[in-house]
Amino acid sequence: MAQIRIKRAIEAVPGGMMVVPLFAGAFISTFFPQTATYFGSFTGALFNGALSILAVFYVCMGASIDVKATPYILKKGGTLFGIKVGTAAVIGIVMGQFLGESPIDSGLFYGLSTLAVVAALNDTNGGLYMALMGQYGKPRDVGAYSLMCLESGPFLTMVTLGIAGLSAFPWQTMVGAILPLVIGMIIGNLDHEMRNFLKVASPVMIPFFALSLGFGLDLTKIWQAGLMGILLGVGVVVVTGFTLFIGDRLTGGTGVAGLAAASTAGNAAAVPAIVAASNPAYAEAAKHATALVAACVVVTAILTPLVTAWGAKKFGAPKDLPDTE
Repeated sequence: MAQIRIKRAIEAVPGGMMVVPLFAGAFISTFFPQTATYFGSFTGALFNGALSILAVFYVCMGASIDVKATPYILKKGGTLFGIKVGTAAVIGIVMGQFLGESPIDSGLFYGLSTLAVVAALNDTNGGLYMALMGQYGKPRDVGAYSLMCLESGPFLTMVTLGIAGLSAFPWQTMVGAILPLVIGMIIGNLDHEMRNFLKVASPVMIPFFALSLGFGLDLTKIWQAGLMGILLGVGVVVVTGFTLFIGDRLTGGTGVAGLAAASTAGNAAAVPAIVAASNPAYAEAAKHATALVAACVVVTAILTPLVTAWGAKKFGAPKDLPDTE
């Protein structure tokens, strides 16, 4: 029987395993909004189960984090992690002073909010980073993401919004946001067989929670968010690309690893909804932020590889450097 290369076709789209199911869910939601209710049962659960799927995803993601990482991985991953989160925090604090929790309600920047910007900045597209470092870097550069994946989930976004002086979250919510990741880390480090068992499940779950997230979107709103989403994506690449490039250079790299981390993770599109569910003050911002961050995922998935390739050509690829550690 002739094979239809579905996986290859999806992966040919930048960030395809997140983006294609996300827009498929949005298409169904927009044109067949009663699908989940009509079919109910497992079909309804699939379309409405984003948070449950994400909870399992974070357990599996946590299991891949090795607390015995080498000094190089700690230095490289810690630097990129700290700069990415620090940049988001600074911008979040500044924006929070002007916008508070509410989105901009008119003009070119319609729908933009502190929540959208912080969610877009905080989380690196790990699959994209590891693929780029697999091409331009060494295995240890790929391994640096084992620390950077601590960015995943809503926890750091909640922390940043609290630091910015906006509506805070109960400590139980903060702990709950990071607990699945921590549980995964504990399991993975206590038993490496469990780590190997769980970590392979992370990429498998991406299209499923993406489909569910998409079902909560309206394509008409995504279309409206298009220009702003493009601008936000360009802003993420330019702003975090600059700070990460400098940080990577200062710690002995060529800057290419920093450029490869200047992106937005697909699962960041889930953060606004989770934040709004935890604190209703962000409900209005989340309506626009999910679409904005989803658009940002696509834009950064296209731009980041181009910028990284330029950086490798101009400043040298990390794989060409001699091992010093």
